[in-house]
Amino acid sequence: MSAIHFSKLAISKLADYLTQPPTSIANDCNNAAYFDTEAFKQQWQQLQHIDPNEPKARSAESIEKEQVDWLIDLFNTVFSAKNVELVRGESEPEYFPATESGPARIEFAHGFFQSALHEISHWSLAGSHRRTLPDFGYWYAPDGRTEAQQKAFEQVEIKPQAIECLFSLMCGRPFRVSQDNLHADFDTSQSTFEIDVYNQAKLYIDAPQNLPRDAKTLLTVLALVCHDSIDNEMG
Repeated sequence: MSAIHFSKLAISKLADYLTQPPTSIANDCNNAAYFDTEAFKQQWQQLQHIDPNEPKARSAESIEKEQVDWLIDLFNTVFSAKNVELVRGESEPEYFPATESGPARIEFAHGFFQSALHEISHWSLAGSHRRTLPDFGYWYAPDGRTEAQQKAFEQVEIKPQAIECLFSLMCGRPFRVSQDNLHADFDTSQSTFEIDVYNQAKLYIDAPQNLPRDAKTLLTVLALVCHDSIDNEMG
């Protein structure tokens, strides 16, 4: 089977749909009065246009950290009324529901931008009940799963990774699926997971009304502040 090119998805079509009037930050963000679209847009543009000839060129790790700082600030501003915070994790990702003493925490792995997008996608899909449960109440088996476990894992990961794909492309970043099973002792070549994720992402683009509410909100914001980084030929 030929490689799936996620970059060919019509992300500009989705961006145009989400930002058409009467769309407004006032309708899509819970605390619109505190969301400065232009400021976030200018910050993202600065982070995207790095001059390799500048006297003190930053490392890839430094750039990634700055982009992650930007994403954390953006998410926590947009969803502050949701009593949730996006937080760097020290190791593996984990979701902690809100308590009487603090908001819910979406902890993503090792400070990676892509991990943050993935964990946000899980949060956006989780209903109000699941958001009260540690790790949304989902079963998880680590790398080294059996064939049956892997099939179950892939089935529940189609929608989260499709939404992660849309987040990534809306930021102008590449996307690759993660089967998260590097040490599998069975043949994984017949898996349809990659095309399943691609098809689900395409379905969301073709029918954006089916996107979870919070995913749609974040995609709208990313379309408004990151649109300049999107290749207009993608559509």
